[in-house]
Amino acid sequence: MVNTEYLKIPKDRVGVTIGKNGKIKHQLEIITKTELKIDSETGNISISSTEETDDPLAIWKARYMIKAIGRGFNPDIALSLEDDDLILEIINLQDYVGKSKKALVRQKGRIIGKGGRTRQIMHDMLDVEISIYGKTVSLIGKIENIQMAREAIEMILEGSRQKTVYAYLEKMHDKLKRQEFDEMINGKPDMKEILREDLDTDEDFTDAEDEYNQDAIDAEENDEDIDDVEEVIEEEDFETVPETL
Repeated sequence: MVNTEYLKIPKDRVGVTIGKNGKIKHQLEIITKTELKIDSETGNISISSTEETDDPLAIWKARYMIKAIGRGFNPDIALSLEDDDLILEIINLQDYVGKSKKALVRQKGRIIGKGGRTRQIMHDMLDVEISIYGKTVSLIGKIENIQMAREAIEMILEGSRQKTVYAYLEKMHDKLKRQEFDEMINGKPDMKEILREDLDTDEDFTDAEDEYNQDAIDAEENDEDIDDVEEVIEEEDFETVPETL
């Protein structure tokens, strides 16, 4: 029996998802043993199981990898979600700042920090990949690291001073190092069941995804201020494929 999941990504991320000569699409299909059909005109994507699909989470994993690319991550980082220890979390900034474009720009700037310093510190301290795209901040990392990064971002959004956030990040970094040492001595816990629960509770974002992504695209097209702080990702190795696959 063929199982199929559907999702939609921003049209300007379709070319990256396909990759040059279909390279990224092919990698996704090989890694997850699924079949992808991508409409380059609309951004609609279907993910279907195949006769080779042997992982019950394969479609979910493919979906998360594609969503990560759609939220601004480089494909190499998105494909790391093949690892059961890693998850994707997407934070909708409008939940914190409302619909004000000025507030959105200001808070995105604070999360990025001057010269990208704040984002880089979060990445280095917590070993979490961070993408700021449209109206979202997206995170890829281990579950506990993601929780810490989210707490730091929420501190920023709630008005905490940068040095207070840095102090929190340093404290969490020390905690992770202690846990890493404990795991070396006592072994590593099995996180697969936690990952399954996370993948199975994606309803809130999924229900609003089409409208949400379109809003993000519209905002980026109409608001030059947002473009000033938007993360720039080099796409020299990728090209948009004009025809529906």
